[in-house]
Amino acid sequence: MDAIPNILAQRYASAAIRDIWSPSGKIRLEREYWIAVMKAQVDLGMSIPAEAIKAYEAALDDIDLAAIDRRERITRHDVKARIEAFNEKAGAEHIHKGMTSRDLTENVEQLQLYRSVRILFLKSLAVLKAFSVKADEYKDVVLTARTHNVAAQPTTVGKRIAMFGEDLMRATRKLGALLEDYPARGLKGAVGTQLDLLTLFDGDVEKVSQLESRVLKHLGLPGQLFTVGQVYPRSLDFEVISLFNLVASGPSSFARTLRLMAGHELGSEGFSKGQVGSSAMPHKMNARSCERINGFATILKGYLSMVQGLMGDQWNEGDVSCSVVRRVALPDACFALDGLLETTLTVLTQMEVYPAVIDRENAYYFPFLSTTTLLMEAVKAGTGREQAHEAIKENAVATVADLRAGKISANNLAERLAADSRLGLSKEQIDGVISSAEKLSGKASAQVDAFARTVTALLKDYPEAGAYEPEPIL
Repeated sequence: MDAIPNILAQRYASAAIRDIWSPSGKIRLEREYWIAVMKAQVDLGMSIPAEAIKAYEAALDDIDLAAIDRRERITRHDVKARIEAFNEKAGAEHIHKGMTSRDLTENVEQLQLYRSVRILFLKSLAVLKAFSVKADEYKDVVLTARTHNVAAQPTTVGKRIAMFGEDLMRATRKLGALLEDYPARGLKGAVGTQLDLLTLFDGDVEKVSQLESRVLKHLGLPGQLFTVGQVYPRSLDFEVISLFNLVASGPSSFARTLRLMAGHELGSEGFSKGQVGSSAMPHKMNARSCERINGFATILKGYLSMVQGLMGDQWNEGDVSCSVVRRVALPDACFALDGLLETTLTVLTQMEVYPAVIDRENAYYFPFLSTTTLLMEAVKAGTGREQAHEAIKENAVATVADLRAGKISANNLAERLAADSRLGLSKEQIDGVISSAEKLSGKASAQVDAFARTVTALLKDYPEAGAYEPEPIL
């Protein structure tokens, strides 16, 4: 039978994230964890032969997934199957003493999630740098800005890019904060009271505390939970996936906007040599990577809904109704965000804008975009505000109607306004305002500079993020 692949992992995620969540990768983390627990138990006086620990270490990478699967079909218990398989490889039975399954799976899954977050945080910083570089490159390219998807006022391409970059920057900071205090469940036993460990150490509370401290040091997570039951609060999973959605927000808005720009040929995500846009229409150069970014953002919202359903649904000290949900949502959310960041980085590296097309659009819209300034100039010249407003509105609406009907081929609003005595402005005054519309982009350039300075400050402690190159994408 053909194996059914995990599309997110195999097609979109990077090797580093796949390695963390692969079946072999998880089993290796579990075995390292068991060995760390055994060594700590020996240091605290438990009798485990040194040669047994060496045998387990020698069998660390001897992972037979098919054999483990056969065992699980008999035991119908995944952890018991993996215990038996590791014991058989080592020829001993010393792992998992005083532990329950959740002492293993909860901590290892948290370790997988934490290591993934660390990689995704660095990639978010790399994408931030790419936003900054591209915003600076285009900070002086004046563009017709749109609100409600309708032409509004001038902005710059760089300011538009920085706008979405700032959204990502706030989310990236929050992801970094999570790395500073993410808490491990620790060794707590079947219901969280550490009873079996206390029994194992003849009631020695101090030894149990020391054992847990050593295990937490092995995990390397920055925080610790003290009063959990069998499972840690699923609100923690919701917190992580919520942050993933925050990180996806800026890139997703950027991708959607670049798709709109591509539709008007103002810019594109780039088109590689040999690339095909459509199997039927050879001329097509679709914004397919941007579409993929938006798709990843939608997927992440789905996983957020899944883990939200687990939050606040814990029965007493714990149950396993969350297991099937978390086995899908946690790794796949990491794969989706990883794919989104990799794709965004590629798009930012390869994207292009087309000044000639932008200039043509500006020439069409700038007379309209200058109307607020013309209104103020008319008022300063002594015309009543409402009279000037009505004159500009009537002429602007008539100009748009004629352009849409094909009665005129170029925007002649300036001539119409100059001929309207109600406005009280000469053709020279009107032309002067319209010709200076490119200067009406406000603080756009300065805002790009401020964004770049903030990104540079964030990156100074993470040189590896600044040097990151995206993996090739399909």
